[in-house]
Amino acid sequence: MKFFIDTANLKDIKEAQELGVLDGVTTNPSLMAKEDITGRNNILKHYVDICNLVTGDVSAEVIATEYDLMVKEGEELAELHDQIVVKLPTTRDGIRACKYFSDKGIRVNMTLVFSPGQALLCAKAGAAYCSPFIGRLDDISTDGLNLIEEIRLIYDNYGYETEILAASVRHTMHIVNCAKIGADVMTGPLSVILGLLKHPLTDLGLAQFLADYEKGNK
Repeated sequence: MKFFIDTANLKDIKEAQELGVLDGVTTNPSLMAKEDITGRNNILKHYVDICNLVTGDVSAEVIATEYDLMVKEGEELAELHDQIVVKLPTTRDGIRACKYFSDKGIRVNMTLVFSPGQALLCAKAGAAYCSPFIGRLDDISTDGLNLIEEIRLIYDNYGYETEILAASVRHTMHIVNCAKIGADVMTGPLSVILGLLKHPLTDLGLAQFLADYEKGNK
């Protein structure tokens, strides 16, 4: 399972990279705004800065909602760096743009996926990644993990190579359960990734080991 960090914060990205388990980065306009990164040139530069910090894929999202503008913006993003994956919304124009880019060998991450039907179209259009938002489904009392299971079944049935990228991951059990189901990738904040390390017995065991060492070396 690949681990992506969902942020535009360079400090968090660097910390995750130094941990040694980071495979990529996902971003979106909301995350850019959270870091006070505004203006087209500043946003483009920030994507390059992220690529220079990590070795894996970096999803860069288009702002355009119409096909022609998606293509123009996506091509600009793809030219920034070899690690850039163009991120498109799962709409009619988005699927059309996905097919355009995949035919040209430009990788695409289809975002805001909330149904198996949307995920099927993403795979048919040649997306590198399909991003179902499990946390947002949970927010409206719908089982986000069930969507991952359904997409996994469909993709396995037909041998689609599109990777399932579990997005909107909110807590550690989201990660664990997505791994059980067979999601190819998860993306979430640094705090959730680090949360996998937490266990009271680990803390107690380490404290005991250190205490015993101190006793034997007085």
